[in-house]
Amino acid sequence: MTRSLDGVEYHETILGTVGNTPLVRLRATARGCPAPVLAKVEFFNPGGSVKDRIGLAMVEAAEREGKLRPGGTIVECTSGNTGMGLALVAAVKGYHAVFCMPDKVSAEKVSLLKAFGAQVVLSPTAVAPESPESYYSVARRIASERSGAFLTDQYRNAANPQAHYETTGPELWSQTGGKITHFVAGMGTGGTISGAGHYLKERNPDVRVIGADPVGSILKAYHETGQITEAHTYKIEGVGEDFIPAATDFSVIDQVIACTDRNGLNMTRRLAREDALFVGGSGGMAAWVALEVARQLTPDHLVVVLLPDTGDRYLSKVHSDAWMRDNHLLDPSATRVGDVVGNKARALPTLLSVEVGQPLRRALTLVEQHNITQIPVFKDREPVGTLYDSEILKTVIADPGAIERPVEQWMDAPLPVVRSDEPIERVTQLLASRNPAVLVRDDGSVVGILTRFDMLQFIAGGE
Repeated sequence: MTRSLDGVEYHETILGTVGNTPLVRLRATARGCPAPVLAKVEFFNPGGSVKDRIGLAMVEAAEREGKLRPGGTIVECTSGNTGMGLALVAAVKGYHAVFCMPDKVSAEKVSLLKAFGAQVVLSPTAVAPESPESYYSVARRIASERSGAFLTDQYRNAANPQAHYETTGPELWSQTGGKITHFVAGMGTGGTISGAGHYLKERNPDVRVIGADPVGSILKAYHETGQITEAHTYKIEGVGEDFIPAATDFSVIDQVIACTDRNGLNMTRRLAREDALFVGGSGGMAAWVALEVARQLTPDHLVVVLLPDTGDRYLSKVHSDAWMRDNHLLDPSATRVGDVVGNKARALPTLLSVEVGQPLRRALTLVEQHNITQIPVFKDREPVGTLYDSEILKTVIADPGAIERPVEQWMDAPLPVVRSDEPIERVTQLLASRNPAVLVRDDGSVVGILTRFDMLQFIAGGE
């Protein structure tokens, strides 16, 4: 609630800024989609995620019901974002907080919760939900053992979907003027898609509610068959489940589309680089599903996808080239030429070259010092030719005096040039066409060279 004091508007606490997040159109990433795609950008919440909404709602419901009293302890099992929402509430209202998390979560999430004074307990990811070691079981045990503790239990808490019925759904309807035809959201606890979807269908039963589920989760199969299948591990955090959350109302959901780690995480990176939307992997997954839907529609439709959190919590994971390569997830189509040049620059100057008129001795020195096989030749900052190590060595052996003559007498055709903002696929195409290397141009100037070996190192994760 906004307050006013002598004409000055303000919020009494940070909790007053939860909700009312903006819609932003996806342009570059949605290029080619007939239907417009709008993103509900939830990182505008004070805690950086959609879970701020339910953190506040679940605590206020517990207070009304007498389950949480002053000085009590909030306990929750979380992949991080719900913990952050609850940590904000705990700090403002003076509660203690203990959060149990799977050990696959990023280090950034753990550090954030600790920064707000919360205690974090990590549990192994690859155990069954009913295992005493699972983060669900650990949270229940802590809540039962600590006096004054309350387990918010976002997976079963009715205040979770209710928060989205009361806030997210009405915001979507109002912001689109009732024109929304498709709503896409990731599925974890199911609170977001169930609550917002329920509200939207009350206003217009024809609105299609579509869930995004990571491959490895059981939610898509359960929605389609009613059967509980075997779950498999996956890398996208905060979505999908290996059990059926009570907070999910499957009757509201029209369709569930599965997304692979590779597609979802590379879309996450594209959102940042092409539409300047810095989100986590679950947001990339939801966006990938939304675009799949939008490609099948017409300009008369309107797709809205909920992007649940900020990318700040995944700098060491999806937004790390090294982590993506180490997990064999890096998609060349989502990587730009400049990324590879920057990676190479940490170990070696990105461009070793000679100028027209310089003696062949200069080129031979570069070959010996840096163990390189081709050297671009420049004139007035433009590439005009290429020297190859085999030709240099053959020449100086046959004619030692040639070492002092100008390099252009032995240069071959210049290497192809690509822009730094082009997809790396363009480089791989050129290298596959018998070009040993390509030159990279940035802001009008040639700034680097990429060889086949550079590309293999980048894909393999080498430095």
